[in-house]
Amino acid sequence: MISTTAGKPIALSETQQVDRTTGNLATKKIWLPKLLYDLLPYFYLVSGFAAFFATLYISEWFWVLPHYLLFSAACIHLGALVYRRRRSAMPKSSSLDQS
Repeated sequence: MISTTAGKPIALSETQQVDRTTGNLATKKIWLPKLLYDLLPYFYLVSGFAAFFATLYISEWFWVLPHYLLFSAACIHLGALVYRRRRSAMPKSSSLDQS
């Protein structure tokens, strides 16, 4: 390699520095205890239904209603999706194993 081609390393700009550090944080794997991992879809469903029923009791703050409804729909959808995927990924026990 020719020594003049490499030159000095280019310093990263502030935006590139932030992107460099947050990219690792955003892609970092999160390990949950098994109990929390198993309860996650139920937490999504409960929080979604709680937000939905909370909209029934909001009478004066009409600007909050769409946010509550959007949050409840997203939580219920996410909870049902995670639950269905986990149920389909579980191995089905055959009738021969039960006898």
